[in-house]
Amino acid sequence: MPTGSLALVLHAHLPWVRHPEYPHFLEEDWLYEAITETYAPLLGMMDGLERDGVPFKLTMSLTPPLCEMLTDRLLMERYAARLAALTALARALVEMHRGTDYQAAAEHAVTTFEEVAAVFRRHGGDLVSGFRKHQDAGSLTIVTCGATHGLLALAGTKEGRSAQIEVARLNYHKHFGRDPDGIWLGECAYQEGLDQPLAEHGIRFFFLETHGVTYAEPRPRYGHYRPVYTPAGVAAFARDPACSRQVWSAETGYPGDPLYREFYRDAGWDAPLGLLGDLLGGGPRKNVGVK
Repeated sequence: MPTGSLALVLHAHLPWVRHPEYPHFLEEDWLYEAITETYAPLLGMMDGLERDGVPFKLTMSLTPPLCEMLTDRLLMERYAARLAALTALARALVEMHRGTDYQAAAEHAVTTFEEVAAVFRRHGGDLVSGFRKHQDAGSLTIVTCGATHGLLALAGTKEGRSAQIEVARLNYHKHFGRDPDGIWLGECAYQEGLDQPLAEHGIRFFFLETHGVTYAEPRPRYGHYRPVYTPAGVAAFARDPACSRQVWSAETGYPGDPLYREFYRDAGWDAPLGLLGDLLGGGPRKNVGVK
């Protein structure tokens, strides 16, 4: 009977945003919402598995811009204040919707924010250190990405590609105390010859789009279901298209299922203005992070 291995690989990245000159800045909201919806719950899941003695193996990227934002004191202080305000809003919505179909949704939001706050406190407001702990324990493999998540295949010069990889290596060493073994290529874009600078900077494997492997020369016998080695000796792992469609597609994936939560339906548009307090920053209505 055929046997094989499943590689679970998550890509975590956000563009660099930091505006100390403004008390509220819209693009910073994306970072805060990503922490609440993704990064803190993911770290909390790993903490729980470790606590319960459940072994796990997972690979994820943490890009240089994301690592810098998650360890920035100003941004994390702002996030802590934001999380407290969201918790207060969710509690107010529980009372507002008590006895209606929305009460359970509001209670779920309160639980989520409280659990995220517990993870945030447990790691001293430094989620990167939490992920590093799991990597050091051997349960998590963290890979890097280009310095700015740039498309290395479109870099105009060899020096430009090399700089993106070298800065990524240095940033990774800064946060994780070692050099990276792997890299997620920005937008999964690959170009013939890109494996050489990756190898020169110590990268042993990378992730790219499916057709980068299936259309390789010579054509791989097992398609994208196994990694292939490049001429420079670096292993190339292709994304699985079926999994990608399940995650992204509104037609065939779970985001299109009628039971899937409507991400853009937000209390910032629906709740009474008096409950939103400082979450709007004195500006017009917007998504605040309570779905």
